[in-house]
Amino acid sequence: MEKRKVIIDCDPGIDDSLAILLALNSDELEVLGLTITSGNVPARMGAKNALKTLQIANRLDIPVYVGEEFPLQRKLITAQDTHGEDGIGENFYDDVKGEILEGGVDFIIDTLKREEKVSIIALGPLTNIAKALMKDKDGFDNLDEFVSMGGAFRIHGNCSPVAEFNYWVDPHAADYTYKHLPKKIHMVGLDVTRKIVLTPNIIEFINRLEKEKSKFITEITRFYIDFHWQQEGIIGCVINDPLAVAYFIDRNLCKGFDSYVEVVHDGVAIGQSIVDSFNFYKKEPNAHVLTQTDEKAFMKMFLKRIFKGYEEIIDATEGVI
Repeated sequence: MEKRKVIIDCDPGIDDSLAILLALNSDELEVLGLTITSGNVPARMGAKNALKTLQIANRLDIPVYVGEEFPLQRKLITAQDTHGEDGIGENFYDDVKGEILEGGVDFIIDTLKREEKVSIIALGPLTNIAKALMKDKDGFDNLDEFVSMGGAFRIHGNCSPVAEFNYWVDPHAADYTYKHLPKKIHMVGLDVTRKIVLTPNIIEFINRLEKEKSKFITEITRFYIDFHWQQEGIIGCVINDPLAVAYFIDRNLCKGFDSYVEVVHDGVAIGQSIVDSFNFYKKEPNAHVLTQTDEKAFMKMFLKRIFKGYEEIIDATEGVI
């Protein structure tokens, strides 16, 4: 099997950490590096969280680069009320002894120029991507595919009535990326990610499996579960980012349609992703907008890959997943 080369651009973050674990446990992927932007937490805190996740996965060989620390124009607003003051559930783990490198934007540009068929899976605000495009758009000519966890089409937002968090944090970067990236963006938005819920039943189940990873997942999601109950009345927690990684690997998990998309910069609808599904603008589609997902198939894939060796047990858990 030929591995697909990917850069994961992220803002760890609880669900980012789960997405990284999924990517590192998927044989189809060769993760070339993690580039960190501010979003769920400030970028340098996110880089420390990335190292913790790499340690859990025994993959501290993968480089972690700090990218942009502030949105293009807006003041940074983080989601530490959602993810905890440390970004991973207020567990306040000791820092991992690993190198955090500078120059995330340059790493993206240099990697695209040096390597063939590199894709980007963006799990946070698109600040690093927009900055890289502004600095060297020609470098993106070698980009294979681009997947963005962000946006909302026909569903309410998660930080305003209309806006998804990643695009709301840096709407200028999101809009710039949609308008200038030379490839269609696969928009993995709230329409599909809201269906991906890590329930107490699943958490109880994985604690019967491999201990280190299940302990980590249980610890970092406890705060997240409390937040979702208080905020949305959900028993469990929505894990948005892993679906973007899973969809990149297996397109059968989601369905959608091509459309032109732009992102609102300011005003009451700041951060809203405007999906021109009726082609009012008569513009060439710049996105593939996902609208449907098979949440059970995703969850089985997620668990089987992170908990390798327990596939038969996971397949037999119809009452849990």
